Amino acid sequence: MTLKLAFTGTGYIANIHAAAAQKVAGVGLTAVSNHHPTSRQTFAETFNIPRQYDNVADLLADGDVDAISINTPNALHAPEAIAALEAGVHVLVEKPMAMNAAEAKAMIAASQRSGTLLMVAHCWRFDEEVLWLKQQMEPLGAIIRTKGYGVHVNWGPGGWFTQAALAGGGALADMGIHAIDTARFLLGDPLPQSVFARIGTYYGDYDVDDTGTIVVTWDNGCTSTIESGWWQPYAGGPEASTELYGRFGFGSLFPTRVQVGEETAVNPNFPHPRPIHCPQTMYDAQLAYFIACIRAGQQPTPGGHEGLINMKIVDAAYESSRTGQTIMIR
Repeated sequence: MTLKLAFTGTGYIANIHAAAAQKVAGVGLTAVSNHHPTSRQTFAETFNIPRQYDNVADLLADGDVDAISINTPNALHAPEAIAALEAGVHVLVEKPMAMNAAEAKAMIAASQRSGTLLMVAHCWRFDEEVLWLKQQMEPLGAIIRTKGYGVHVNWGPGGWFTQAALAGGGALADMGIHAIDTARFLLGDPLPQSVFARIGTYYGDYDVDDTGTIVVTWDNGCTSTIESGWWQPYAGGPEASTELYGRFGFGSLFPTRVQVGEETAVNPNFPHPRPIHCPQTMYDAQLAYFIACIRAGQQPTPGGHEGLINMKIVDAAYESSRTGQTIMIR
């Protein structure tokens, strides 16, 4: 039986998800909504999508949709996801999950009420190098600290990404969240205990942040430092690059390697730098997993809970930077 998948938003990431969906057997790309008719028409023609709508409400009202991929500005994530979930439609929502933790909780509640599945597109959990490193963690011993990067060098986005009313936050919400989630995934999804942050705007004329340093303490005793930014003159690593400092060894992503004592194990199949840092294959695996969860009736990971934890960290980071205080997370 064909699983009918719809899309909201028709920008870059929506095209990536749609391309991934075309590769999953038994999935029909059914409908798309966007208030920009030209972009919507192009998207529909590119992916042979028969139904077009100005908004999600009209799309859902017509029914005959099993799941939806939400790729709109952050301010629309919660209202669109909640409407879909309450209509009995499974949801894959782009990161960040919402504008804040309160919205994320409302999304989870809607999923629980309706019994529909909610997945958050924290894509690096599906990257082959990230998965390889996660399998090499045991020889490193207890991880004492990590350092991660979510930084654009000599570049930054425009449009709604730079508008607080639509994005909620800037480089931290856009890029830093990749580094936060990657560290947490590698550590086995510990819970955050506290956040201290210094966040600011130094490289552009907009009302969101473009520079940040965040320190997160976890309930497993580890501490993570996260750097976020747009238009930075330099970055210590590419998007989601992560360093792991264990009791007995060191591991890293991009370059991906593990060192224990004087021995270094590097997977020879991983070139550095990568030819394409954010490959389509990562998104293919993510979309295929979402569909598999729907068919099996299995709660996806990363789901609403993982997305909520990340939103709590982002909220605490902005509060810490605003107040100059360490923020405890409960």
